[in-house]
Amino acid sequence: MPALQSVKKPMNRRALLAAVIILVIIPATILMGIFVLDDRKYYFISLLIILYTLIPFALVFENRKPQARELIIIAVMSAIAVAGRGAFFMLPQFKPVVAIVIIAGISLGAEAGFLVGATAGFVSNFFFGQGPWTPWQMFCFGIIGYLAGLLATKGWLKKSKFSLCLFGGLATFIIYGGIINIGSLMMFTSQFSWNALLATYVSAFWFDMIHAISTIVFLYFLSKPMIEKLDRVKRKYGLL
Repeated sequence: MPALQSVKKPMNRRALLAAVIILVIIPATILMGIFVLDDRKYYFISLLIILYTLIPFALVFENRKPQARELIIIAVMSAIAVAGRGAFFMLPQFKPVVAIVIIAGISLGAEAGFLVGATAGFVSNFFFGQGPWTPWQMFCFGIIGYLAGLLATKGWLKKSKFSLCLFGGLATFIIYGGIINIGSLMMFTSQFSWNALLATYVSAFWFDMIHAISTIVFLYFLSKPMIEKLDRVKRKYGLL
């Protein structure tokens, strides 16, 4: 029993720290960038988000040194998300990023899911264009990966295609679309109003719908083979 408790404590501490950083500190940092730094220091805010994310992820290796192959998997998943976004540049909103981030969260854990999402949003915008929208996109991609990993750990999100597609479609439309539209409003006007927010949601409806459909499509075709390969690698090398 004492041994079991000693294992649970760092896990609980890490989960609590990750939740505080992702749900409180990162949104507060984004708002600081808007209201204190006049929405002009988006590189600085983006780097802070990545640094914040590294803290709970580093605690995964609290009692041992990380192996290079463990970090390589995170880097590879981030690179796949970036490449996927670039490969479909000609199709607005039809991107595989959210699907890959969800797969990373389910297979590698909530903290890794957020890290993959935030890194993919930051790096891919070197091709699509950096701006005050970058921290918002990083947070939106990351929070979906974090929630996917958290729900999978609790057993509430299964690895079946139906479960993943349902979660992916709803998360992309409601969470990503819901948050990024607030960010869009705050980027383009200094005066918040409910009418302006409603107009933003209405004008973005079909963009968000296409984004959600693309996530469903990519999860349907990619989730099973990618999750199986990641699980096989984890078992073979005893990773994460």
